[in-house]
Amino acid sequence: MTRINQKILCVAAASLALSGCALSPTAQEARYLRKGEEALQKKNYETAILHFKSAVQAQPRDAEAYYNLGLAYAALNQFSLAVPNFRKACELNPEHVHAQLHLAQIMSRSRDREAVEDAQKRLRDLLTLVPDDAEVLDVLAFTELRLGQPESAEDHLQHALQKSPDSLKSSITLAQTKVRRHDVAGAEAVLKQAVAQSPKSPEARVILGGFYAAWDRATEAERQFRDALGLDPKHGPALLALGALLVRAKRMDEADQVYGSVSALPDKNYRPIHALFLLRSGKGDQAVRELQQLARTDPEDRILRTDLVRAYLVLNRRADAEKVLTAALKKNSLDSEALLQRSRLYLASEKFGEAEVDLNQVLRYQSGSAEAHYLLSKVRLARGLVGGQQRELREALRLAPTLLAVRLELARSLIANHDAESAVGLLDEAESYQKNTVPAAIARNWALIALGRTDEARQGIETVLSVSKNPQALVQNAALKLAQKDCAGARASAEEVLHRKPDDVVALRLLVQSYLAQDQVSMALQRARDQASLSPSSARLQQYVGELLLAYGDRAGARRAFDAALAATPGLAVAELGLAELEVTDGKQDAARKLLTDVVSAHPGYLPGHLYFAHLEMTQGRSAAAVEQYRQAMTLDDKNVIALNGLAYAMAENGQANLALQYAQKAKGIAPDNAAVADTLGWTYYRMGLYKLAVTNLEEASARQDTALREYHLAMAWLKAGDARRGRERLEAALKKDSHLPEAGAARQLFGIATP
Repeated sequence: MTRINQKILCVAAASLALSGCALSPTAQEARYLRKGEEALQKKNYETAILHFKSAVQAQPRDAEAYYNLGLAYAALNQFSLAVPNFRKACELNPEHVHAQLHLAQIMSRSRDREAVEDAQKRLRDLLTLVPDDAEVLDVLAFTELRLGQPESAEDHLQHALQKSPDSLKSSITLAQTKVRRHDVAGAEAVLKQAVAQSPKSPEARVILGGFYAAWDRATEAERQFRDALGLDPKHGPALLALGALLVRAKRMDEADQVYGSVSALPDKNYRPIHALFLLRSGKGDQAVRELQQLARTDPEDRILRTDLVRAYLVLNRRADAEKVLTAALKKNSLDSEALLQRSRLYLASEKFGEAEVDLNQVLRYQSGSAEAHYLLSKVRLARGLVGGQQRELREALRLAPTLLAVRLELARSLIANHDAESAVGLLDEAESYQKNTVPAAIARNWALIALGRTDEARQGIETVLSVSKNPQALVQNAALKLAQKDCAGARASAEEVLHRKPDDVVALRLLVQSYLAQDQVSMALQRARDQASLSPSSARLQQYVGELLLAYGDRAGARRAFDAALAATPGLAVAELGLAELEVTDGKQDAARKLLTDVVSAHPGYLPGHLYFAHLEMTQGRSAAAVEQYRQAMTLDDKNVIALNGLAYAMAENGQANLALQYAQKAKGIAPDNAAVADTLGWTYYRMGLYKLAVTNLEEASARQDTALREYHLAMAWLKAGDARRGRERLEAALKKDSHLPEAGAARQLFGIATP
């Protein structure tokens, strides 16, 4: 036998030996599960997902692999991917308690009532398997709260505490349930009992202290935090809570020592705490030095880098911030944290296009990034795209339902855009511990006020005011009193807020309205001017005062306010728009056009700028120029009714009626009850020579909102449709309303009436 043949035989023998030792599917799954669990413990979630997927491939009929894969996705807040894996685990093993529990937890937060009811059923079935499990009882109670069953929720929590008296989670949920039912004393008793059940638990004392802090009972809160530290001097949450309390009390030297102790703890996540405290305390240079030292010690720590960049931005050292981010992205162009932070930098500089590019880059590789969607909502809002803002906020919330700040921002947007009912539902879907916070209570009160549910709003306001003179609750009190025509009471609450916070725009608006409601216009305007003089650096307040004074004819005062807004925030587009409107009011259309040209050039993504510019062009008979501005607006929001309707009307006037029709019909589909939309559609048909269709739509427009322009349109349509009598009747009505519109001359000429 040759040497080569011997080698071949040896290799073959080795291959046979190895194939005989190949791992079975069960052993392969076990190996992948072990590796995945190790990665999960180290929070290497992407690596864990890869291992658990391999485990699923090895044993596709084993529930455990799907369950662990669901856990990894849930850890990344990718619940849309976690749910199907938990479901599969439950299908393969209906008695898999943990899979059923995790699935129910996610479903219980759904906006879909059927999903919440499904969660409730799963949890009740689980209780037959583990009848006294405190965690199952806790989640079931939360689900029942979502379904409006607080009594049943409280019963289950009481049962959980009977079986596990030291269950801190059950105590917290029960306390939150009692607060929601306005039983603050009962909530306090529950948390006190939790401390008594676990006398050596610093966590229980921190929770009780947090309850006291939330209700502005600072002395009792501090006692609990210090007692917790007496049990464990290095308890991070207790130190953090005590530090925050000391800052609120302006005991800064003591807070400095506490935060120094926090930063000395072994957990690396605590290291920048003292530097961040210094930054908030106005000691920015010292904070930066500490953060620079920490970053040098651990250059791979992205969180430290993020904190350092934030500190640079606070100190207006943008060049230093950009340098750090540029270096990070040069090293790794897909560094999502650096891209997110650079997008924030662009947002602050109003470079919305650049911010959008970075955020889309993040989403290309991390479609589940709630932060990226949240920041995109800022881009949409800055461009005046309310619908886009809300869509991005909803997506961020879908990806991370526990982000209270996002939920509150979406609720405020819904209320501002006349959808308070949805805002209430959105707030009611928050975690139970979040619903009982002051910010959530404030947001819900605003929604209730908007809906006219005054009794509920009053109860919510009184609950907040019973423990502290919260400025927003006082503003709400003013709003409620104003709605009840108690102008004096509204003024008193609004004045109290403005005394504490002179730049509170909502309080000033309510104060002004309280005077206007009694026809005291001069007093309302003077009070607004006085407040503007007290807050010269508040762009928002100056802008509001400018808009108010412009509406009531004080053009000089409005100009001063808009100028002040621009001085406070250079390049503020809405203030520049106000100045352009002033020029139009003063008959200086050329000056207004120059201002608007500058606005849309500096802020190409600002929708209101394009819309107002288009409106100006139309009033000057420049329909072709108006078409261009409306088209620019459409690139920003192709569902914006004002842009669609304006584009259609401008195109019809510019001899492009056939093209205009598609935009007019799209606007009609979005806003079927809008009089202006019906008028544009009717006028487009008129320009196309379809007079009967024109009459139908113009009659609808006139019936919904009768204006001189619509009467002229209808008069001409009736004449062309063959009914001169009706046309003349409409013409006479239009002339009585306004005989100076450009359409008046066209109508007279059509009817053969001489111009007087």
